[in-house]
Amino acid sequence: MGTAERREVLGNGVVAPSVAQGDVEKVSTGRDTGTGGIEPSLAPAEQLRAPVGAEARPAYRQLWVEEPARRRRLPDPVRTAAVRAVLVIAVTLIQAMVAFLSALAGSWLAFPTLLSSVASTVVATWAALDVWVTRQVWNQRNGVVSVPSSTARALRRERRKARRQARTVARTQERIRRQGGGSGQLSHP
Repeated sequence: MGTAERREVLGNGVVAPSVAQGDVEKVSTGRDTGTGGIEPSLAPAEQLRAPVGAEARPAYRQLWVEEPARRRRLPDPVRTAAVRAVLVIAVTLIQAMVAFLSALAGSWLAFPTLLSSVASTVVATWAALDVWVTRQVWNQRNGVVSVPSSTARALRRERRKARRQARTVARTQERIRRQGGGSGQLSHP
């Protein structure tokens, strides 16, 4: 049936493609096998269409399904620089096209548009470099958490380890002071 394939809901809430009457197709019944998988079964189409339980529920599918983002969102300064760069590059490409077409037509606009497109090429290059520099500055100031070999993470780990050791030494010194200030015996008899 192509893209307009009809779907029906099995009794247990699993969506399965509808099949012609009498056809037998390998369709998941939605039963858990206990090994983490779903048990496939060979069942006639009538058996799949039959509602399970006393009441048959209508098949409603959600219109919008939230999916977790695959990548983290860009930081605000980097995103604004990227948007600015895309707009400047788009304008530069339009200017270059106008310069090219006016040169083909032999118009008097060819030379001024050529000069402006050269200037906007310089600006577009600056905008693209601005995105890169802004991203580097942001990463340096805030640290990169998502990269496994992040320097910021390693530095934080070292600082935590040093603080932990300092607390251990301070607790040991406090315990020694409470027990008599070090004037007692040094080891067990």
